[in-house]
This record gives sequence, structure tokens and C-alpha cells, in this order.
Amino acid sequence: MAGADQHRGVLACEATTEGGSQPEEKPSPRKRRDAKKTSRKRPPKPPSHKRDYVCSVRLNDDEKTLLSAAASATRTSLPAFLARSGLAAAHDLDNTAAAIAGHRELVAEMFAARRHLGQVGNNLNQIARAINSGGQPAEMDAVITAVQSAVTRVQAATDRLLDQH
Repeated sequence: MAGADQHRGVLACEATTEGGSQPEEKPSPRKRRDAKKTSRKRPPKPPSHKRDYVCSVRLNDDEKTLLSAAASATRTSLPAFLARSGLAAAHDLDNTAAAIAGHRELVAEMFAARRHLGQVGNNLNQIARAINSGGQPAEMDAVITAVQSAVTRVQAATDRLLDQH
């Protein structure tokens, strides 16, 4: 209720609203700020299981996207995923070595196919020069066969590359 005294033109009011202070009730117990909150996190690793070393890895955009998606699918962070994947590969060296050897073999085949295409391209240029000069080169059939062979080789290497990924 409004009181009778005025202070600078405003009526003084006592705390009579429902939300005001009510000294007869006990205050609600407050939680201490320094009390530890209970969380759903797991306990920290023992010192013998902690990882002490940091390794830096460089990735391109496609690699990072692929690895991040794989890490998300396994519900781990990217560094944890990389560490676990690397450790799994290190523990199974036979399969890892076979995969790396297969990759190296494929890269070697791609380089060989590239060299072969370069040689065939050189032969095609020589044939084109001979035809433009009015001649009929005798090795034209052999060069066409070599072109078909090179195309087949590149196609096979490309198919193997696509099957791996």
C-alpha cells in the first residue's frame, strides 16, 4: 500500500507485492559456486595411458573432409581417429604393406602409361608430318595399334585406381 510520505513527488511504497521480500519465510538454500558440478564425462586417463607426443599432419581439403566424416561416424575426434587408424595399421603390417605396395604399383603403372602415351604421341606427330608432306608412312598401322594399346593400359590403371577409392 502507498504510504503517506512523499519523496520528490513519488509515493513511498512498502513491499506488499507477492514477489517482494518476505522475511518470515526461510531463504532457499543456494548451491555453492565452488562445489563441483556432476558431469557425465568419463574420468581422466591414468598417466600411463596419456599421449605425450604431438604429431602434425598436413591434409588437403578432400582428405580432411573424408577423414572428418570417418571420425564423426566413429564418434571420435579427428586426432583420435588418426591415432587409432595409424595404430591399427601398424599392428597389422602385412595388410598395410600390401596396401602400400599395391598403391606404389598402381602409381608406377600410371607413370609407365604416361611415358607410353608420350612415345605414341611422338610417333603420331611423325606420321602426321609425313602425310602432310604427301607421303604414306608404312608404320601407320603399327602406331594405331600402339595408340589402342596405350589407351587400354591407361583405362585399366584408371579403373584400378577408382576401385581402390
